Amino acid sequence: METRSPVEPAVPQPLDVTEERALKIIRRFGTTGSLFLATGSLGAGAAPVINPVLEIPVLRVFARISTVSLAIAATGILMVVIAWLMLGRFARPANARLATPKQLHRALITWVTPLLFIPPLFSRDVYSYLAQSEIVRRGMDPYALGPAEALGIGDPLTAGVSNMWRETPAPYGPLYLRFGSWLAELSGNNIVTGVMLHRGLAVVGVVLIVWALPRLASRFGVQPATALWLGALNPLLIFHLVAGAHNDALALGLMVAGLELGLRKLPMRVKGDTPPPVAAGELRFIALGVAVITLGVLVKVSAILALPFFTVMVARRWHGGIKDLFRAAAPMFAVFAVVFVGVTLLTGLGFGWIGALDTPGLVRAWISPTAELGNLGGLLGISLDLGNHTNALVPILGNLGYLVAAIVTAKFIWDSLKWRYRPIIGLGVSLGAVMVLHVALQPWYLLWAAIPLAAAAGTSRFRVAATWSSVVLSLVVFSTGGSFGGRTFVPFQAYTAAIVLVVLALLLVRRLCPLIFARPDAAAISGALSEAHLDDEVYPSRRQPA
Repeated sequence: METRSPVEPAVPQPLDVTEERALKIIRRFGTTGSLFLATGSLGAGAAPVINPVLEIPVLRVFARISTVSLAIAATGILMVVIAWLMLGRFARPANARLATPKQLHRALITWVTPLLFIPPLFSRDVYSYLAQSEIVRRGMDPYALGPAEALGIGDPLTAGVSNMWRETPAPYGPLYLRFGSWLAELSGNNIVTGVMLHRGLAVVGVVLIVWALPRLASRFGVQPATALWLGALNPLLIFHLVAGAHNDALALGLMVAGLELGLRKLPMRVKGDTPPPVAAGELRFIALGVAVITLGVLVKVSAILALPFFTVMVARRWHGGIKDLFRAAAPMFAVFAVVFVGVTLLTGLGFGWIGALDTPGLVRAWISPTAELGNLGGLLGISLDLGNHTNALVPILGNLGYLVAAIVTAKFIWDSLKWRYRPIIGLGVSLGAVMVLHVALQPWYLLWAAIPLAAAAGTSRFRVAATWSSVVLSLVVFSTGGSFGGRTFVPFQAYTAAIVLVVLALLLVRRLCPLIFARPDAAAISGALSEAHLDDEVYPSRRQPA
């Protein structure tokens, strides 16, 4: 029998007839936005160099009217984001009536389905996956050779890779690249088929997230509907993990699925309770959880942070002391080592990927605080006639960012062991620190923090911050994954047209269902105000479940 958190979420009532009608309109609004985005992607997506859309009658028109296509895609982006915000009305934990997980699943499916069969969006990374997978298929080392050297500069797969990545080794785990090599066997040099297959692998990760997230939320006293809305229906997940086909989806899915499996039989203790005896199957599920998380690490290394916090959860099933930490860590590390080494050897790719982990750091993302501080320092040096030292400052600040993230992680591991925070909250905060302080910060990196926190952080402060961060980061990258080469008039015209269309669509929605735009009733507001009392259950110093 599964153990549960002492802080059980209240059982909400189903939506009434009027609210169900509003939910249906919101779902259709988001689906319409997704269809707009899918249509606009034909001319405003991250299309391959040899674009097959140009050979399709009628559809090729979109590839030749880039500004119009961008306006259509931008309309879709705005509609999906707004639909997500409107849907949040029916996922507030303070409400007496909430949407059911089944209703949210249906919304996610209808919003995602149009994006499964389109060109990549927001990034060209999937073309790097295709090239690196082909390198593995041909029996070469993707951790020593870049696509240009291994496949040749004239290869169609190399042509799709961004210039900055054509000479660099792969930074991804051997499990992912071995999966990719099997997909390359199926797709050959057909880029369209390859993109679809890699997107299918990303969808597997999304399914794992959808499966694990509400279960974890129930364990930690958070409404499953709230966790699903903030984590699984997040526009960043829809835009980047599904439409962008990023391998973060599979790594994240394996990480949270491993945590859920590992906690399946673990008692959720309160500090000071008498530790229960080890239950039947408890050790087996802990080992299974470690193994599944390790598979996530072998896709993308970021998932490794889940292991020390999971170790703290296991240590706290006893007394949460240093002795208990080592008692839990030794066998868990053994499982990790066996799976890590065994799977790596079975892939035949070796451990060269560990030396290539710094490859993403070659990019300096404009949304990265550390990269921007480096650029600011370079400008300051130029203004003081000291020279441009940007190239020297960025690596230094990047290393300082890693140091700060390591300190934050160590602090939360210690605080979690001392029952000051839930370990899964520590995991989310630590992953957030690692991602935000990375010089190559990308919008979808926020999901590494948002998804575990969505399962455990029940305060309104966190949800407000996560919501608006997701909204802003969903809008900062163009659907093409490029910047239009300085032609700023293109996105200006496109987004102006998109805003006009979205405003007209919202006026129609308001006419059809005023409830969507009405203020919450007094009872809901009262519940939201009283939600501050949940802080003692989410960040407690007294009653603290694992």
